[in-house]
Amino acid sequence: MPEILIKRRLKEGKSVCVVSGHHNSDMVDFLGQFGLDGVWIECEHGPVTWEQIGDLSRACDLWNMASIVRVNSNEPWLITRTLDRGASGIVVPHVSTKEEAAKVVESAKFGPVGLRGMYGSRRSYGVSDYFQKANEETLVVVLIEELEAINNLAEILTVDHIDVFFVAPSDLAQTMGYTGQPNHPEVRTVIDRAIKQIVVAGRTAGALVSEENVDHYQEIGARFFLTAWPSWVARGARDFRARIDAFNS
Repeated sequence: MPEILIKRRLKEGKSVCVVSGHHNSDMVDFLGQFGLDGVWIECEHGPVTWEQIGDLSRACDLWNMASIVRVNSNEPWLITRTLDRGASGIVVPHVSTKEEAAKVVESAKFGPVGLRGMYGSRRSYGVSDYFQKANEETLVVVLIEELEAINNLAEILTVDHIDVFFVAPSDLAQTMGYTGQPNHPEVRTVIDRAIKQIVVAGRTAGALVSEENVDHYQEIGARFFLTAWPSWVARGARDFRARIDAFNS
């Protein structure tokens, strides 16, 4: 069972970069060469199947990247099966209370920490102490993405065995009455305040970032950064198009 370096880096207080937008194991394999810490595999809004989780996570393993799967619900069977398919990490949306956060841990960890269904999965091959290692290595991320979660954040932060408390802007904006406006000043103020609260509590904060705001979120203490690679392709495509068009003008 290979060590997934992202957890060690987070424990050392280092920033980590995770990229989303992947539904193809060849693309994950290609991106691995650039030293990314993890790949966010989208199963809440994306088309990824159970079979693909196995292939995508294997592609991540080739480069010692974390395969972090966002499920669509805080359900024990869903979290267990996702991890059984080989994911090295789990992201659970809409965690708005301490009880919901504890339920995530119970589903993602074997005893004595939790009650994850007992099964080896492919990550157990050749690992004699798999259940202990899985508890140590599995990355657990919860999404703070509703006003209710913001209001209950102090209690949520007391739940152990959660590696990242990720403040998600779009759904938060919606619950604040700013649907489709994640960059609204009031939304950004709430996000900043939540990230600072997470950091002060001694926990790891996560943020959705772009090249324009990543420095800001690093400065206020976030350490887990998610971005999307399609924006890199779009920028390169536009620049290339502009260079060609320059010769046509």
